[in-house]
Amino acid sequence: MNFFRGVMGGQAAGPQPSGAETIQKLCDRVASSTLLEDRRDAVRALKSLSKKYRMEVGTQAMDHLINILQTDRSDSEILGYALDTLYNIICNDEEEEQDESEDAVTPLPVSGKRKNVSMPDENAQKQADDLGAQFTDKFIQDPEHITLLLTLLEEFDFHVRWPGVKLLTALLKNQGVQVQGIVLVSPMGVSRLMDLLADSREVIRNDGLLLLQQLTKGNAAIQKIVAFENAFERLLDIITEEGSSDGGIVVEDCLLLLLNLLKNNSSNQNFFKEGSYIQRMKPWFEVGDDNSGWSAQKVTNLHLMLQLVRVMVSPVNSPGATASCQKSMYQCGLLQQLCTILMATGVPADILTETINTVSEVIRGSQVNQDYFASVNAPSNPPRPAIVVLLMSMVNERQPFVLRCAVLYCFQCFLYKNQKGQGEIVATLLPSTIDANSISAGQLLCGGLFSADSLSNWCAAVALAHALQDNLTQKEQLLRVQLATSLGKPPVSLLQQCTNILSQTKAEKGSKVQTRVGLLMLLCTWISNCPIAVTHFLHNQENVPFLTAQISENLGEDERLVQGLCALLLGICIYYNDNSLENYTKEKLKQLIEKRIGKENFVEKLGFITKHELYSRAAQKPQPVFPSPEQMLFDHEFTKLVKELEGVITKAVHKSTEEEKKEEEVKKTLEQHDNIVTQYKELIREQDAQIQELKEQVASMTSENEQMQTTVTQQLSQIQQHKDQYNILKLKLGKENQSQSNSQGDGSQMNGLQTEELSQLREEVEELRKQHSLLQTQLDDKDALINTLKSGASQTADGPTGGSDNTELLQELEALRSQVQSQSTEINQLKTERQDLLRKAEAGSSDTAVPSSDGSLDGAKMAELEGRLTAQTSENHRLEEEVKRLSESRAELEQQLASSTSTVAILQTEKTKLQTEVQESKKEQDDLLMLLADQDQKIHSLKQRLKELGETVEDEDDLDARDQTDDDDEEDEDED
Repeated sequence: MNFFRGVMGGQAAGPQPSGAETIQKLCDRVASSTLLEDRRDAVRALKSLSKKYRMEVGTQAMDHLINILQTDRSDSEILGYALDTLYNIICNDEEEEQDESEDAVTPLPVSGKRKNVSMPDENAQKQADDLGAQFTDKFIQDPEHITLLLTLLEEFDFHVRWPGVKLLTALLKNQGVQVQGIVLVSPMGVSRLMDLLADSREVIRNDGLLLLQQLTKGNAAIQKIVAFENAFERLLDIITEEGSSDGGIVVEDCLLLLLNLLKNNSSNQNFFKEGSYIQRMKPWFEVGDDNSGWSAQKVTNLHLMLQLVRVMVSPVNSPGATASCQKSMYQCGLLQQLCTILMATGVPADILTETINTVSEVIRGSQVNQDYFASVNAPSNPPRPAIVVLLMSMVNERQPFVLRCAVLYCFQCFLYKNQKGQGEIVATLLPSTIDANSISAGQLLCGGLFSADSLSNWCAAVALAHALQDNLTQKEQLLRVQLATSLGKPPVSLLQQCTNILSQTKAEKGSKVQTRVGLLMLLCTWISNCPIAVTHFLHNQENVPFLTAQISENLGEDERLVQGLCALLLGICIYYNDNSLENYTKEKLKQLIEKRIGKENFVEKLGFITKHELYSRAAQKPQPVFPSPEQMLFDHEFTKLVKELEGVITKAVHKSTEEEKKEEEVKKTLEQHDNIVTQYKELIREQDAQIQELKEQVASMTSENEQMQTTVTQQLSQIQQHKDQYNILKLKLGKENQSQSNSQGDGSQMNGLQTEELSQLREEVEELRKQHSLLQTQLDDKDALINTLKSGASQTADGPTGGSDNTELLQELEALRSQVQSQSTEINQLKTERQDLLRKAEAGSSDTAVPSSDGSLDGAKMAELEGRLTAQTSENHRLEEEVKRLSESRAELEQQLASSTSTVAILQTEKTKLQTEVQESKKEQDDLLMLLADQDQKIHSLKQRLKELGETVEDEDDLDARDQTDDDDEEDEDED
């Protein structure tokens, strides 16, 4: 312990050992001690010495420290000391000393902080960097060391996880590419690091952000993995929690990580857009009315947020992806929010500049966004268009240079592929549309074009050139612009005024190269591909001599660019010349060049443009970015024009007249072919449109078919389920009846069929039976009615006077007839008896020997017969009236026979339909029975297979036997 007291600061007797000797003893103690406490104290001592004796500790102790990480995984304290020591010897940044002791408790930091680098000597810093790189190389020689470190990051203990995060960050700073490769191939390596963002301890989460920043630098593969590990969602949540633009350094770290993930990574950009994360950026740019007192951190955060928007719509991205992001930004209101910042007051200059650049790229090439931007007005009295307000800043020489460049870029993006906007800008210069009471964009451009400030001249010339870019109509319209130079003098055209300024600046002492370059770029853009403008330019007799004089002179380096641009302008006059001016035809201009300048000299001067050092810089990207106003010479779009025309102008100058005639003939032939090709293209477009319509119809029909197939499949599935349930029920009912006869039917399940399902199936079967009985009854009724009608029709056909359609009425009529006949017969019999009695009475009156009693008896019988005869006579009359009534009813029924005949056919059709339904129902029942049999066979085969595989399967007989046994047991219990 005396040794450790000496190391940790205690005073020991005798000579003190050197630092290297102490470190060697500590390393021996770490390697040889068997007690964990001794090793822990030795590692703690190494940690305290690692900053002062960085070289010695790194050289002697690194292997021992790595061994501690591998072997003492169970003790978090020694792991923390080892990781801190490794961090101290690998990290190149100076940190504040932290007082540590054995009894001190390390406080938990609340948030991560930046490491301040304050090396007094650059050489010392370089040596420290080299030392850190050497130790990093030594550490990562074995990739398993990185894997071990990733494994330790899974430990939740703060004293292990936090030093591990810092150590891995330092390794990435020193040897990023190598460490990235090891992490990339490590299983779940990136996923483990992404878990740091979910840590509830802010210091680990914040340092995890710094770690992921280093990990994702310049590695597209890791960037994709991090993005698909839900990084966007987590980072945006952290930004929101921390207060968005008003947040602290954590928001800045999140934004820097987002920039790493999205910049030059089309896959992540598409994932960001498809995940609707662009919409979540809108609240970042909600600024209040009071914009005073912006903190430096807020300015930094908002600057990074604007850069993040620009990354999504950068001109270097694919056009399709950029257009999609621009559309999303307009639809979610992000563009409107940016325009609000653009027109707000109190916004810092650098934020305003970056906002202008951001709006520029959001509207670049998007017609909808450009139209919206044209409608934005500044909150002034009276309201002015935002474009006018921005142009006022561009031509104002008191504004900052970067702001003027940003406004120029915004104006260029507004006019990029926007012929409508180009027309509106040129229209403000035409005499018929000039409003003397308001300031227009055209007036500002003309004012800047002819001002005394050379930078304003250049910016106005380039802006006006963009209003003419690839727009032949506006080039011709601009020829109508007339300018009033001074009182008493006639107005001159804008084209002539530009050439006048060129000659004036040339004559002035200390000529303005920037102004002349801007005017020459404007003239080249204006007359290129516009023969009418070429004619107007050549019509001034002074222009061609001025150009030839400029080109032929031997001037200094500063004038070479002007000579090259003059050669380009003269070459455009040759190439796009329609030979309408006799003095300046193509051939005469070429002869003039050959005599005054020389063809080789002309081509050499033309090549001065592309050889200029600032040409290649301007050709790289559309945004005009220049370190100083003096270097602002070339425009990006103009470099494209030079690249396009340099070769063709060189050929045009060297060609002879005969070659030109041949070329013209070839051009005519090509034009004819082009016309034919155009016709075919139009035909193909029409056919494509028809094909597209047919494809859409096919797609819709296919969709409908798929929906119908899905519906049919669902219905078939439901039918199949009902069939299976019906078959199962039918068989199980039979087995249930048998089981009930044996065991009083107390089973609760039958082959896994639940009681509720059984009841449901029974109800469905009972309903089917009722439907079947109802259909059968209806069929029988219809059959009876049809047979009745048929028999009535046949009787009617056989009768002499027609028939009836009602059998009951006919039977009643026949009964009445027979009754009448029987009554008539009885009456006749009574009449006969009466006559006999009368004859007997007459015979008795002559015979006096007949007793009186016989006479009274005959009289009574006579009276009775008279009464019966009277009653039968009245009954006969009644029956005759009934027969008459029935005859009339029969006549009415005969009239209904015709309609009944047609009813028979209808009923016959219904009968056929019902019979068909009955047959289908029977067939369906048969199919259900067959399916049930097949299902039982499958179940049986599956049970056999399960038995073969060694599984225990209970048969139905076993289940019945078990149910019977359970029932018997219950009965025995009840008896007990």
